[in-house]
Amino acid sequence: MDRQPVLPPLSTNSEHHFTARSGQLLALLLIAAFFSTLLHLYADYKAFLALGPGGTPSTVPGYVRTKTLSVFALRNPYLPKATTTTQRGHLRHLPARPTPRPTTRGIAPHRQVTQRASPALYQHLAAELHRLVAADPERLVLGTSCFEKHGTGLFSRSPARRTCRGEICHAHPSDGSMHMTLHPADARVVLEAGWGERHPLARGGWFEKFVPEGFVMVYAPRREEEVDVLVRIVEAGAWYVDFGYSCSSPTVAGEGVRRFGNGGMKGIETARSSTLAGRDLLEARSCS
Repeated sequence: MDRQPVLPPLSTNSEHHFTARSGQLLALLLIAAFFSTLLHLYADYKAFLALGPGGTPSTVPGYVRTKTLSVFALRNPYLPKATTTTQRGHLRHLPARPTPRPTTRGIAPHRQVTQRASPALYQHLAAELHRLVAADPERLVLGTSCFEKHGTGLFSRSPARRTCRGEICHAHPSDGSMHMTLHPADARVVLEAGWGERHPLARGGWFEKFVPEGFVMVYAPRREEEVDVLVRIVEAGAWYVDFGYSCSSPTVAGEGVRRFGNGGMKGIETARSSTLAGRDLLEARSCS
């Protein structure tokens, strides 16, 4: 019996056409996704540059650094950090800030993009910082921000808290907001009254190599009377960074708050001399 020849499977022009069309469509989708990603990154990079100078260079490597750190950013910066301490801070109460909160962006720099202060209000705020220093030049000094490397910073000459060279706060000319280090109880008061939010990296632990755990943004003033509230918050930061709170004796914290609140910046020195009662100041600062 003769064997029938085995013929190759038939292929139609329609099958070839379908395969070619599928390959072309896939290539077009990949090209579109690539250029869409490039456009998104370019727009995001331009938004990063628009935040202005800050602690991170306004360069491509600086942008990559901030995008990497954003993976670890706080998911809810309005929520105070949970703490078990019962110690009180400097602030007892703040009036509620009229809503809404401003929109903020970035990590370094971290800025407001809405509700920015007018140049006149920013100058008023800067003048208040100068006034605080003029009232107590032996304890406070102004200089270039250690955190930002730009803008004006308020420093303690003999800080009790570890911040960047004793920096208490710094102001941002681009939007009028400030960053500062606060006692945990004071940070809670500020956040709950709507005057600020935690810095995205204010997690504590390893992240303190970037910012302190109590690092908060205080929003820019929108009217003259809001500057007065911001000055109260700055004074709370000065009390915390310059005086400290963590000694076991409640008299040190409580009496310090009372005297500071009644006597202004000069009250810090009065609180030290009266409440420490002859104890060595360095020892008192280190009893955390």
